[in-house]
Amino acid sequence: MIIPWQELAADTLDNLIEEFVSRDGTDYGEQEYSLVDKVAQVRAALARGDAVLLFSECSGLCNIVPADQVSERNG
Repeated sequence: MIIPWQELAADTLDNLIEEFVSRDGTDYGEQEYSLVDKVAQVRAALARGDAVLLFSECSGLCNIVPADQVSERNG
């Protein structure tokens, strides 16, 4: 299920994004970015519609994924 990021409290959204960008395996390429920069990049991707918040009812987990990787049945 896609969660509209605009409907989340600012602190909740920040916490979700910070948790996402600090996960093992989150790769930003050869250049290193600060946590603030990574959060800003993900927030911008959400605002542009390039990424979405996806909640799994099965696992109870939320993830941020590229919008083009979400099938219609998840929306």
